[in-house]
Amino acid sequence: MTVHFPFQNTYSALPANFFARVAPTPVAAPRLIKLNRALAVHLGLDPDVLESPEGAEILAGKRLPDGADPIAMAYAGHQFGQFVPQLGDGRAILLGEVIDKDGVRRDIQLKGSGPTPFSRRGDGRAALGPVLREYIVSEAMFALGIPTTRSLAAVTSGESVMRETMLPGAVLTRVAASHIRVGTFQFFAARSDTDGVRQLADHVIARHYPDVAKAERPYHALLEGVVARQADLLARWLLVGFIHGVMNTDNTSISGETIDYGPCAFMDEYNPAQVFSSIDEMGRYAYANQPRIALWNLTRLAECLLTLFSDEQDKAIEQAQFILGEFAEKFTAAYQAGLRKKIGLFTSRDSDEALVQDLLDAMAKNQADFTLTFRRLSDAAGDADNDSVRAQFTDPTAFDEWASRWRQRLADEPQSAAERQAAMRAVNPAFIPRNHRVEAVIAAAVNNDYAPFEELLTVLSKPYEDQPEFAAYAEPPLPEQRVLQTFCGT
Repeated sequence: MTVHFPFQNTYSALPANFFARVAPTPVAAPRLIKLNRALAVHLGLDPDVLESPEGAEILAGKRLPDGADPIAMAYAGHQFGQFVPQLGDGRAILLGEVIDKDGVRRDIQLKGSGPTPFSRRGDGRAALGPVLREYIVSEAMFALGIPTTRSLAAVTSGESVMRETMLPGAVLTRVAASHIRVGTFQFFAARSDTDGVRQLADHVIARHYPDVAKAERPYHALLEGVVARQADLLARWLLVGFIHGVMNTDNTSISGETIDYGPCAFMDEYNPAQVFSSIDEMGRYAYANQPRIALWNLTRLAECLLTLFSDEQDKAIEQAQFILGEFAEKFTAAYQAGLRKKIGLFTSRDSDEALVQDLLDAMAKNQADFTLTFRRLSDAAGDADNDSVRAQFTDPTAFDEWASRWRQRLADEPQSAAERQAAMRAVNPAFIPRNHRVEAVIAAAVNNDYAPFEELLTVLSKPYEDQPEFAAYAEPPLPEQRVLQTFCGT
């Protein structure tokens, strides 16, 4: 059977130093775990073919589809603040690009498909657990309405990989607007390759920011566009309690999508200093630090673009600083607008920011569950009963004083209780991929039981609906179920 992908390969048409040509390493016995059929159709692919044995071989890297031009992309990056001049795809291979039903160009990439010239002594393989984690969390983020890479398929390889112990191997087929990162620009800038930086910038403009191509200063406009998308993305992360875990510059997408789900996690109880990643010992990428780190990463991007801004370095730096200065305003505007929606406000007043902050402070002091507090607040907006929200606080009276001010503020707006409740429920999810649920799914899958994985995906596909039959999935973990650390790498 011929499995056809309508590939176009614009990135592999760039100069040879942008990537290494390398084919996936065949695996022993690929078996399909999950195909995202709706996404396959959206990409113009035949899901029935992809679910065939031949399709599983392609999704595992054992067979190349017609038209593929497999490459591993070159990039550099700051990892926990330390610059590494060459990283690159060490366990991922880009098969090619397709145009989806919306006319958007999408990369199709295999993660865990074997070593590449960038593997740095790694095996290039992926373990089953991280593959399922990325599948679950990336698809949950999509359902939550947050820009993200997507998961097309997960397959087992029929081989084991050695990490701390022997684990079942797997391959993830990832779909992205592109896999170009801040670190991709750093790769060329670190080599003083101005032509490479310019070629990459022109490619990014054509692919992701076509409106700026005709701007008077297109490279300035490119930085403005990336700043705006990152500001919006970071606001969206914080509004659902998401912690990326490793916001290195090589994990920061130029397209504005969430990328590279390693030790990612969603908060249970609200804690601005929350860290889950086992390798983030200093809290660099803690929940509340993420906007600051995003700006730090964007500053590294701006440094790469200086030679395209002006021949006069001082002038180029001044121009870049002006653009970077817009990040805080854009992030704050998006974040505060999102918070107002989360507490049911349709209009804006100067006092609203303090009102929301007082709620967050009370939640932090009282170990209130982030997701459930706002979801229960949505219910309370529909009637005068605060009990379900109060129950989230170790000291329920901490909520009472705030609630009286909140209801006074709501009374100043013309919307009905039903309208307000519906609007709040549309932005305050009932279901997130809670860490203990994800870990339970992985544990079952390692024992060849994928029913919990399928059920969790079903629940997370409709995060804003109540789904009474799955109500238990909305509950926070019991003390003995809490996951305190998540781990990096596939």
